[in-house]
Amino acid sequence: MFKANKQRIQTHIESLARFTATPGHGTTRLSYSKEDESARHYIKQEMRNLSLVVREDAVGNIYGRLEGLLKNVPAVIIGSHFDSVPNGGSFDGPAGVVTGLEVAALFQEYGLKPRYPLEVIAMIEEEGSRFGGGVLGSRMIAGQITPTDLHEMKDSTGQSAADAMAKMGFNAADIGSALRTASDVKAFLELHIEQGPLLEEAAQDVGIVQSIVGMTEIRITVRGKSGHAGTTPMKGRADALVAAVSILKELPGLVLGESDMPVLTVGKLNVLPNGANVIPNQVDFTVDIRSANNGTIRRILGKIKQLAADAIMPGISFSTEELLYAEPVGMSTTIQSLLIGNCEKLGLRHRKMVSGAGHDAMIFASFTDTGLIFVPSKDGISHTPEEWTDYAQLQKGIELAFETIVQLTEAKEKSSNQ
Repeated sequence: MFKANKQRIQTHIESLARFTATPGHGTTRLSYSKEDESARHYIKQEMRNLSLVVREDAVGNIYGRLEGLLKNVPAVIIGSHFDSVPNGGSFDGPAGVVTGLEVAALFQEYGLKPRYPLEVIAMIEEEGSRFGGGVLGSRMIAGQITPTDLHEMKDSTGQSAADAMAKMGFNAADIGSALRTASDVKAFLELHIEQGPLLEEAAQDVGIVQSIVGMTEIRITVRGKSGHAGTTPMKGRADALVAAVSILKELPGLVLGESDMPVLTVGKLNVLPNGANVIPNQVDFTVDIRSANNGTIRRILGKIKQLAADAIMPGISFSTEELLYAEPVGMSTTIQSLLIGNCEKLGLRHRKMVSGAGHDAMIFASFTDTGLIFVPSKDGISHTPEEWTDYAQLQKGIELAFETIVQLTEAKEKSSNQ
């Protein structure tokens, strides 16, 4: 039976974790940053060490390709993202990238030759931490983003995604060349940490994801009027922060009455001009909504917009911008069956799951057969420096991914004596 190399897996995870803007305080690796550049250099070199043909697409997604016996046929892709949230952990994203590297290493070690090409992918900006709106790398692959979008997306300094790309040698105008379709992608498989407690609590090795919840992220901007904190009378103030709070305090109640248990999070809030003695004239905040039911998401969005309309007062205005909208997505039943069969073959304790987090897999599922494997997260913790997955558990997940990739690529040993 094929065995993944636990020490090699650990070395990759620890090596990628060093590329952070916040040493000692978790992983902070934003897309198109110097940390991104260092990580991509490492990933590309490791791909070359495995004799993969390496390329970067027009927007910075990294591919390492192992040609198959068949020509002019679609490839099987495995991988995940390598960006992070600010002060995040070492496993969210890199666990899936390392899975791809280890699968390719096992192909090399055991002398396997795929009939269909195998591609390992490392994607950018899944988290949306720099430019807002997640799964950007895979959305560009799926043709869901335009050059105009990339010029309009801005980070906290005002730099556009297009400009940040250009500084690293990528070109937003060529985004069309990053497009992948069913004609050249046979299947996509992603391994990811669960980011929740269910697998650990049930002492199970892996989760086989059946579907991913729908999710939306909107930005609400409240505009008012600045004034001196000491000389402007309370009556007649147009305080943008006070107006924003009138909405913020009502948001949790919008989801509590829904039967399918949606969740809502306000994760980012900016107050301008952000002076202790200045009345705020603008507040921006994001609202993240997730549900397995598309109708629920739309209903909550409608309620939020009504809250904003009701909160309008003299000198105060509201605007909303949709940063991301993804409907609930089912994973391929064919790949689920392969995964379950391989769990039984490997003796892995497994369960079927619904993912409450968005992943690149949900974008790939819009155009090709897609599978998603979860491995346990210690204490269910993620998006924090304390994020952890035991390397033995990650090894089991990678071995499951490997067996499934062998089937999807229809790989065979190069010679009978190997």
